[in-house]
Amino acid sequence: MSAEPLISAARSLSAAVDGLRFAAPVTHIYNPLVYARDLHEAYLRLLGTKPGRVLFLGMNPGPFGMAQTGVPFGEVAAVRDWLGLSGTVKRPPREHPKRPIEGLACKRSEVSGRRLWGLFAARFGTPQRFFAGHAVFNYCPLVFMEESGRNHTPDQLPAGEGTALQAACDSHLRSVATILDPAWVVGVGRFAAQRAEAALAGLGLTFACVPHPSPANPAANKDWAGAATRALVEQGVWKEAQQQ
Repeated sequence: MSAEPLISAARSLSAAVDGLRFAAPVTHIYNPLVYARDLHEAYLRLLGTKPGRVLFLGMNPGPFGMAQTGVPFGEVAAVRDWLGLSGTVKRPPREHPKRPIEGLACKRSEVSGRRLWGLFAARFGTPQRFFAGHAVFNYCPLVFMEESGRNHTPDQLPAGEGTALQAACDSHLRSVATILDPAWVVGVGRFAAQRAEAALAGLGLTFACVPHPSPANPAANKDWAGAATRALVEQGVWKEAQQQ
């Protein structure tokens, strides 16, 4: 099936959040749906719109993942070498000097993305086998940074600032769920799990959660792939001994 509905939804989300403003300590905001649109839409075309899959949902782009590639959890090596994607990545209008956008030439590796896509690559072998039963999205498309270059996550935003952002992200997630009609929605981390359940309430979906793979989560730094797999098996998303 055509990925155009997903592409249209992503462009609507991009327009909705691109003009939002946020106060200190946030000083720089990146929207990879704009400057990395080429790669993001190549990713949407790769995953397609097959219904009934497991939809993994992250929080927002990391500075060395989706911020560089436009792909959710888009660790450069995974995007380039495993997913086999290529495309143009431009630069955000106001770039943080400590967080330059280098696209697929970025030498830094995003640990969260390396762990997530590494699990999928080890379990399924090929992107085609993975995407036959799964999809990966982020709840929020924006990257927030402080003056120091420190990453500032959406859950750290004041309630007043987050209202318009949350409305746009909830609307986009509902669109994605309507298009993909997933069998499961799996929050990668507690924030994404909570937002998924709130935004998609009443749609008759089944929800699950896995620990976030970020090194900021101490529990993720010892066999995250094993812990995530056990969580998915225990919740009924995956069957322990079978390739999906």
